[in-house]
Amino acid sequence: MSVHHLLAADVVTLGPGRAAATAAAVAGAAAVVVGGMALARSAGRATGDGRRGAVVAVVAGLAAAVVGGLVVITADGGLGTGNGLGGGVVAVVVGLVGAVLGGVAAARAARRSARGSGGGAAG
Repeated sequence: MSVHHLLAADVVTLGPGRAAATAAAVAGAAAVVVGGMALARSAGRATGDGRRGAVVAVVAGLAAAVVGGLVVITADGGLGTGNGLGGGVVAVVVGLVGAVLGGVAAARAARRSARGSGGGAAG
């Protein structure tokens, strides 16, 4: 019996679970990158206030976490079965990190613009 027959799923097979998990993980990674850039902008280390990037990071991160969670919930087998369970878990974690980075950047940008306008509350 060959090693290929012992595997539950072929390594190169891209089923619906793997495809959805991969897409969600990529969206989560994009959310982390955009959220990090928005955080740098909101901290004043780059031009702009980072609001648009913060919103994009939150939306993309939450979408990645939801899709990854759905993949995890609907996976028929465990890790290594080809159902995308591992990718779904990665998508949830990375998506939540991206959403948190975006949220922090949005809060920092809002605080910064409130201080800059002169009419905001102190604090």
